[in-house]
Amino acid sequence: MEHVRKPEWLKIKLGGDHFSETLNIVESHGLHTICSSGRCPNMGECWGRGTATFMIGGDICTRSCKFCNTKTGRPLPLNRNESSNVAKSIQLMGLKHAVITSVDRDDLPDQGAQHWVDTINKVKEVNPNTTIEVLIPDFQGKMHLVDMVCDAAPNVISHNMETVRSLTPKVRSAAKYDVSLSVLGRIAENGLRAKSGIMVGLGETTDEILQLMDDLLSVNCSVLTIGQYLQPTRKHLPVAAYIHPDEFRRLKEIAMGKGFSYVESGPLVRSSYHAENCL
Repeated sequence: MEHVRKPEWLKIKLGGDHFSETLNIVESHGLHTICSSGRCPNMGECWGRGTATFMIGGDICTRSCKFCNTKTGRPLPLNRNESSNVAKSIQLMGLKHAVITSVDRDDLPDQGAQHWVDTINKVKEVNPNTTIEVLIPDFQGKMHLVDMVCDAAPNVISHNMETVRSLTPKVRSAAKYDVSLSVLGRIAENGLRAKSGIMVGLGETTDEILQLMDDLLSVNCSVLTIGQYLQPTRKHLPVAAYIHPDEFRRLKEIAMGKGFSYVESGPLVRSSYHAENCL
């Protein structure tokens, strides 16, 4: 595929008043963040505001999705101090809203579900006034594991569709479109706010994006993020197109008109970007 030149509107802000402080807290507690492992374009802005998205379960994923920069391979055993370290870091940062995600742990019998529960409970114990958003894997479609996380009662549970139905086999190494929809539906059935995120610029059509919106609404997913796919390295999928900010604004208007309660849509938007606004 011919290389597509990156446009001017994708310039990234660096640094910020609290960037170094956030970096020191993350490193001193031996934590992993999706901000750095995923090469998020908003790391400078978010860390500059004193916020970060914590990644639990280690930093090695059992899957190898073609869009993601997280390391893949055989993960190390779970760090039993990780839950406490995340909770303490959230306290030190003084976060009003904390976002936590994880690598996929298909190597574990429960895919890491109990570790999720332990982390949510510890964050609540140490930070009783902090709202919690978790971005979970699909747990291989095992709904009793989804229920475990739901029972821990975070304020928002997100699971990303990532892309449209036709591109899912190409973009995601193991996840399936309908399984992800079922996970989001199960979250909503448990009475919790369900959220999902997608990337554009992978070769999808507008009609496919609109169908994805309808599919999400059909399972009562009420929050949506839409962002530009950026190729992390040359080993990853190439960018098919850079979508203009005007089109992101149009997609937001369409999504809100369809019935989503909150939508973030823009070239640099990622699933945890301004996450506190969806509460």
